[in-house]
Amino acid sequence: MSSQFPFGFSPGGGGGDGGQGPFGPFGGMAPFFAELEKLLSWQGGPVNWDLAKQVAARTVGSDDPKVTSTDEDAVAAALRVADVWLDPVTTLPAGGALAQAWSRTRWIDATLPVWRTLCDPVAAKVVEAMRTGLSGGIAQLGSGGLPPELAAALPPGLDLGKLMASGGPVLEMMNRIGGLLFGAQVGQAIGTLAREVVSSTEIGLPLGPSGTAALLPANVAAFGDGLDISADEVRIYLALREAAATRLFGHVPWLRAHLLGMVEEYARGITIDQEALGRVIRMVDPSALMNPESLAEALGEDVFADATTPEQEAALGRLEVGLALVEGWIDHVTDTAASAHLPAAPRLHEMVRRRRAEGGPAEQTFATLVGLSLRPRRLREAAALWAALRDARGTDGRDAIWDHPDLLPSADDLANPDAFVSGSGASTLDPIAEIEKLLDPPPDEPGPATPA
Repeated sequence: MSSQFPFGFSPGGGGGDGGQGPFGPFGGMAPFFAELEKLLSWQGGPVNWDLAKQVAARTVGSDDPKVTSTDEDAVAAALRVADVWLDPVTTLPAGGALAQAWSRTRWIDATLPVWRTLCDPVAAKVVEAMRTGLSGGIAQLGSGGLPPELAAALPPGLDLGKLMASGGPVLEMMNRIGGLLFGAQVGQAIGTLAREVVSSTEIGLPLGPSGTAALLPANVAAFGDGLDISADEVRIYLALREAAATRLFGHVPWLRAHLLGMVEEYARGITIDQEALGRVIRMVDPSALMNPESLAEALGEDVFADATTPEQEAALGRLEVGLALVEGWIDHVTDTAASAHLPAAPRLHEMVRRRRAEGGPAEQTFATLVGLSLRPRRLREAAALWAALRDARGTDGRDAIWDHPDLLPSADDLANPDAFVSGSGASTLDPIAEIEKLLDPPPDEPGPATPA
């Protein structure tokens, strides 16, 4: 029989007693198994968020400068200036958002609830695929395909069907292992993002608590390294972006749920590549669960099949447009405000765009994890459309588009902004007004015929 233990376990790590310590062949491994037992006891959903938080904190490591009172004062001052500069360029009010300076660890803690909303639906798909693949294999064995020597070795009365039944021990174990896999990988992605992001809204999704505007001083300083631009100017430009996003999510009450709902809709249609998932499971060594670097290498497979159904492609298209419209508006409003006050605004704008276009390892990990790119591909088109709307309809007319989700531009409108801006595009029709026209025609037109 092979000396390899299930799921990559190894009896190594003994305490020099030839593997005959107090735990028999697992001598010296009591701490590891105790930690594994704790991790496998998770019952809070398809992602082990306890593990995710631990891995995220470990990924950040000790290189997380503490936020000082000087940092807090500088961030608060930058966000106050940002609100003053934004007032003339948008009708969305400041609303008294709470200004905060966050460490990287604080960013992790503050954003975990939204990450949970984003990742749980996709993780449930992967865990279900693991259960389906395993139960299918067991079902084949139970139907007479089990080799005679293995069948003879099974305990008397063992029922494979009961083992694989809903709530049975094998499927329950697959749930726990799936939660570990996702918790470890999402933890690494979040921890790596925490080392990169400069604010609570940089990736275009409302990750932080509602009504809070936050900057990460350590990451803001890293953003400005080598730009030969004063730290105050860098901080205020990034505060403008954060304050604009906070206004948008704070005063468009349906927007947060609208974006997160589109992520969930997209996740419901995700399909799993069973072959790639099998490779991942075979590669994972549980002893590496608390080692983010080696775990990332093991989980580098892309288990998400390409969107193949019209419904899935449509969901992805709507999500990409939604993210582009949000970031495009933030880009447009920020640069309108900054251009009048910050000499380095064009350079900072280009730096933000280059950073977004290049992405980073955390974004690539997230795309592998959730099958979704964090960066909208149509950002430039969206920003140009918002600018054209302001030129044609003024600030009030541009921001009135956020009054209702049905008023938002579509993918076709991004490709043909002139028609949308002029009002000749199909997506600018008001369905309620059209119905009222049918029910209440002008006086010189006959109404609908009344049945005899």
